[in-house]
Amino acid sequence: MADGGSSLFSGFRVLGLYSNHVPHALRYHLKHREFYVVTAAGRSFHTFNVNRLGIVAVSNCMSNDITCLAADRMLVFAASGRLISAFARNKEVVMRYHGHQQDVRLLLPLGDQLISADSGGDVIVWDVQGGDIYLRLHFDPNTFYVSAMMHPSTYLNKVLLGSSQGALQLWNIKTSKLLFTFKGWLAGITVLQQSPAVDVVGVGTATGRIIIHNIRLDETLMSFMQDWGPVTSLAFRTDGPPVVASSSPQGHIAFWDLERRQLVTQQRHAHRTAVAAATFLQGEPLLVTNGADNAIKVWIFDQEGGGARLLRSRQGHSAPPTTIRHHGNDGKNILSAGQDGTLQSFSTVHERFNKNLGHGSINRRKEQKKKKGLTYKELCLPAIISFSSAVARQSDWDGIVACHRGRQATTTWNYQRCTMGAHHLQPPGGRRDSVATAVDITSCGNFAVIGSSCGRVDIYNLQSGLHRGCYGDEEKAHSSVVRGVATDTLNQLTLTAGFDWLLKFWRFKTKKQEEQLKLSSAPASMMLHRDSGMLALALDDFTVVVVDIETRRIVRKFAGHHGNINDMTFTPDGRWLVTVAMDCTIRTWDLPSGCLVDCFLVAMAPVGVSLSPTGDFLATAHIDSLGVYLWTNKSLCGPVGLRPLPADYQPAVETLPGVMPVEPEQEVTSEEADNAYQSAEQLGTELVTLSLLPESRWTSLLNLDAVKKRNKPAAPPVAPPTAPFFLPTLPGLTPRFSLPAATEGQSKMLIGSLLQTSEFCSVLEEAGRSGSSVDRPLRLLKDCGPAALSVELTCLTSEGGGANSLLLAFIHMIDCMLASGRDFDLAHAYLALFLRLHLRSLSQDAVTMAALLRLSGRLEVVWAELRASFDQSLCLLSYTKSALL
Repeated sequence: MADGGSSLFSGFRVLGLYSNHVPHALRYHLKHREFYVVTAAGRSFHTFNVNRLGIVAVSNCMSNDITCLAADRMLVFAASGRLISAFARNKEVVMRYHGHQQDVRLLLPLGDQLISADSGGDVIVWDVQGGDIYLRLHFDPNTFYVSAMMHPSTYLNKVLLGSSQGALQLWNIKTSKLLFTFKGWLAGITVLQQSPAVDVVGVGTATGRIIIHNIRLDETLMSFMQDWGPVTSLAFRTDGPPVVASSSPQGHIAFWDLERRQLVTQQRHAHRTAVAAATFLQGEPLLVTNGADNAIKVWIFDQEGGGARLLRSRQGHSAPPTTIRHHGNDGKNILSAGQDGTLQSFSTVHERFNKNLGHGSINRRKEQKKKKGLTYKELCLPAIISFSSAVARQSDWDGIVACHRGRQATTTWNYQRCTMGAHHLQPPGGRRDSVATAVDITSCGNFAVIGSSCGRVDIYNLQSGLHRGCYGDEEKAHSSVVRGVATDTLNQLTLTAGFDWLLKFWRFKTKKQEEQLKLSSAPASMMLHRDSGMLALALDDFTVVVVDIETRRIVRKFAGHHGNINDMTFTPDGRWLVTVAMDCTIRTWDLPSGCLVDCFLVAMAPVGVSLSPTGDFLATAHIDSLGVYLWTNKSLCGPVGLRPLPADYQPAVETLPGVMPVEPEQEVTSEEADNAYQSAEQLGTELVTLSLLPESRWTSLLNLDAVKKRNKPAAPPVAPPTAPFFLPTLPGLTPRFSLPAATEGQSKMLIGSLLQTSEFCSVLEEAGRSGSSVDRPLRLLKDCGPAALSVELTCLTSEGGGANSLLLAFIHMIDCMLASGRDFDLAHAYLALFLRLHLRSLSQDAVTMAALLRLSGRLEVVWAELRASFDQSLCLLSYTKSALL
């Protein structure tokens, strides 16, 4: 039995995904006057503004992972496999370019053309607007494997190609001619970058050599050598200082002075992995970098000696997270521990509230680090495998305790200061070969309970970091590995589960055992819901048991997973238990009924799960994924119909948040277009259908005079008449000037017989004479505006150039409209204007009066039917509003 997706949870968004190994693209928006950086994140790309590094847009997904990015003033180009797509507004695909036979690796926008190179040796020049191939060049990968491309500034229609064999070629893409070949420097070309000076380019090689070369004279001006391996990117400053930046696969960035021809400074460990790209902002002392460590960083050059400091950054885990937990009671922050050894906090509200608590270190004092002579990697602690947090006293002392892989000592962390804490909690005189395996912080935030692989369960004071005792005889609570520890709300009970198949209940203060419960299999992990007193244990036989800590009995047992259960979480009210396992399923169990109520599959096995204290979001972490995925709880938005799922239920695959499914491109043939469904003009003859015209086309027909008067423009200024040189005077003794006689304007009226008959009148007269359909004259009226419509109806009488036969034809047209039930609103509006204009002349003609009486009878019948329907609906609505149901 199979169903579609999840009934409880819906994908919302992904947190902590910013960048991968694909070099970023930088673009400048003229209207916004702002720089934007575009980074690839799997099958889609993200756009951030450089000023705040706030996310602006997330593009639609492509069919495969993005392999390279490029951008111009209007579009963003992304290559996925053999396909190149052009995106407008950072989201929508507006053009696709098909033609490559191998995977595309390089993109270069150049005016109205786009240049692309694939791994098979093909270089194609595309017409951006039309998507046509303008030019295709083929290179033998064994002799000239294109590894870099650039357009030299001021070189019209020229492109410089670099090869992994070391040679460079300058091509004219308009004439398809090879202009010049540069021999190279016996090393593969990795980067080509235009310098601020014309004719001068920067060349990065696979040996770490950086060459500043004049391509016009074919002369090397200077060269540098970095000791960190191949050059991954080059960037020139354009705000004044002659500095070029080079990056390396080790995450370091070097800055070279072009005037003094020496190294100015270096930024070590700028990224944890290789620097994918580094770009200086035009005219600003800012450097934007991204890398495969899932980080975007902006560096500012305001230090003495030309050094840079980190201005702002967005970074997530550089290795997949292993454990996630909500921190706080508002559910807005998620703590995440990853395989990269860092502990980070992701905000569900906005990315500016994210926190990076850093990487754990063996010793926090720099002086002792120097004395030991340890390297950077040796000082870092291993990845966190388990942690617990509390907010009760986090403002007074450390509120997070973490266990590290293969280490006995646990570390404390301070959430508010975003740093590692002051204490390393280690049992006194403990075995050196034991490691910490489980941890829990009491609800008051004063104590931490830690279980070890040797069976010890110790308690520590978080304020002082002192050891406050241990549970069990001979300082051992279990005879084997402790798999889980928990404390109740009032610090009365401590619960421990071990690999010896035992669940033990201890008195918190006296540290004496009160009872133990034998399990059916070894527990893998456990989770306590303190408010309800329900303890869930995941066993190694892929089952989950729920224990009531008050009665100390197993009250529920759930079976259905087909792989190791990695994590579980309770809903805030303790009604549902959500479990995730290696069988790629996320299951929701209803504790009161003991049934499975929701189950769905995901593409990657989930390793961590956490439900917010408010119950609005479910967070999951997955294998081989750097992000934290959020799912909305649909039961908070409306009623959700849940039913017990059978034992043979086959779950359907649910798409991960932020990964939209891609629909394949389909070409619609002419036959399919003809067979496409078209909505009927009227669903039924007994129904009344309104027109699709806007209301302004027919509601103002009776008020045209008022509209014309309101919209009448003021009279334009009239130039005064020119005064004659000699002013005329009247004869007589008293001199008086002669006033010009007023000319009376004579209105020119055209005789009705001389007026040309309009197209509407001709079509209407023909329809009335032959009795044909009135659709054509009705279409002509629909195309007219209110003023033109009034003129057409005015011209129907003999005074306006028409005849009495046109009046009868118009009445017949309105009668047909009412009989068919179509354009019901237009029929009444046209009839009202018609009667207002011609009622006096109609009353003097017996034939037209008889036609109007028949039309009046049809109107009464139609309105009687509508009035009955309206009255019935109003009566039913009034009853439902007032009746006590």
